[in-house]
Amino acid sequence: MRIGLSVYGTTFSMGIHPGAGRPAISPQQLMDQALASGLQGVEFPTTLPQNEDVAAVADYARERGLFITLAASGYEPAKLTQAIQLGKQLGVGTVRTMIGGAKIGGDRRLMLGRWQAFLQEVLAGLREATRSAEQAGVNLAVENHQDLASEELQWLCESINSPRFGITLDTGNPLATAEEPLDFARRMARYIKNVHLKDYEIYPSEEGYRLVRCPLGRGVIDFPALLQILAEQCSDVTLSIEIGALEARHIRVLADDYWPEYPPRSAAQLARVLRLVYNNAKWSDDWQTPFERNAPVADIVAYEDEQLATSLAYMRPVFSQAQQR
Repeated sequence: MRIGLSVYGTTFSMGIHPGAGRPAISPQQLMDQALASGLQGVEFPTTLPQNEDVAAVADYARERGLFITLAASGYEPAKLTQAIQLGKQLGVGTVRTMIGGAKIGGDRRLMLGRWQAFLQEVLAGLREATRSAEQAGVNLAVENHQDLASEELQWLCESINSPRFGITLDTGNPLATAEEPLDFARRMARYIKNVHLKDYEIYPSEEGYRLVRCPLGRGVIDFPALLQILAEQCSDVTLSIEIGALEARHIRVLADDYWPEYPPRSAAQLARVLRLVYNNAKWSDDWQTPFERNAPVADIVAYEDEQLATSLAYMRPVFSQAQQR
């Protein structure tokens, strides 16, 4: 296992967010920041190297022993094939994509009656794109991006049945599809190609709960147990620190119309996730991030940077201990 740095947890600090008002970080600058933080790789979107010498970016990473994970989106084969070819040029191990369909927060209500047809479209597109990944020698990994549940990701992996196809596990996002994170990781471990290390604080609401970003180790994810699962079942995965989005995610699992498009779940499954929620609940109305409170850009940048520094300080010894087992 190797840990890197994703741009998505610090989008203001790195100039990725359009409201940041600063130039976007370059791939080389991101790699320098990862090295300065004692990390071993980076994850960035396909747009970041658009105006760069791709061969030079690849050489920069290779000479420093850094891995690159490339972040794409969607399930359209031609678009994914372009990302895969860029990934091959960059020497990446994995191209991650996200599917969508549901609104962020696991909300499928706008897809009522259309979800199964949507999944068939996704399967067809990813199956074709996986052929390109096989030819390029690159992994294609679908993230659980608060949209697809483990049952559906498992179905995709079994249906496509390729060693070059799997998932990117976002460690916090199972909570958005009402799944206990370690249960999710155990179920999907054989298919994991890449991991986003993310933690959440949980604030209950009348309809369910809100997921609010926090530094790694300050929320509900049991990272030592998670890393043990990964070390035992998929020890060659790449991981990236990716603190959550600047907007809280409202997971409305107690709403009457939340469940119709979800796979059947047992009472025991739901009990496990609700036990995690209520054992760690923060009963407060003060859950908004500086971004949600319309704070100045400098305050948002400072908030991101402090959370990244805290995450790094927590994760270094936890990861070192996991590697020694």
